[in-house]
Amino acid sequence: MKPTLPLLALALTAATLTAQTPAKPAVAVHHAAAPTHTDLGGCAKPPALSPKIPALPVGTPCARSLFVFTTSPSIKLDYVSPLVTPEVRESLGLSPNTFSLDYSEVKVGAGPLAEPKKYYTVQYTGYLLDGTQFDTSVGKPEPFTFQVGAHRVIPGWDLGTQGMHIGGKRRLYIPWQLGYGERGNPQGNIPPKAELVFDIELVSQSDNPPAPPTPPTPPPAPRGATTTPPPAKPTPTTTPPATPPAATTTPK
Repeated sequence: MKPTLPLLALALTAATLTAQTPAKPAVAVHHAAAPTHTDLGGCAKPPALSPKIPALPVGTPCARSLFVFTTSPSIKLDYVSPLVTPEVRESLGLSPNTFSLDYSEVKVGAGPLAEPKKYYTVQYTGYLLDGTQFDTSVGKPEPFTFQVGAHRVIPGWDLGTQGMHIGGKRRLYIPWQLGYGERGNPQGNIPPKAELVFDIELVSQSDNPPAPPTPPTPPPAPRGATTTPPPAKPTPTTTPPATPPAATTTPK
């Protein structure tokens, strides 16, 4: 049975309306951008350093990442008015934050692989990005020893020595999140949110902490000197008082 003309007209009209109805706009989905500071698994981009910091030896491989972290807030920010300044929006702390612990392998040690929970003895020098040297063990009587993983040093040290061999040298690029944090360390002249650079040499490892230093030996007496004991104090003597003469009684 052929459709009548009115039915065909209605069908054509519906098709035309359907073709002319605008499609609903797609909801934009914003994906977090991949970190740009490092090509994961490849070369990292360390922070710009002051020329006051010694240059690495020629031939040192490119910097790489040991760890890359992304912190995500538990609260999601769905909308911010254009009236809100970027400073206020950033102060909310509701944006994901990506940071990494990077390193340059200056020298691969010829000794055994560093093991967890050991006591590491290291020589080190620490710098701020502006070239300020804020600490060093070089030139001190003893190198520095710490137990790795015991949280007695900044997290960047506990993590940054992973994979080193005894005798190895590294330059660590430590973000403030793995250093001294938002407040810094005023006693150590480290400002808030300071990125740190450490040159570290892993000297040795041990199961036990180092023995306390031996107290200094007193200097020997010069030749020909004789030690005379001090004279003994005289023993006090007690003299009994004189006996008074006997009383005499003359009879009257």
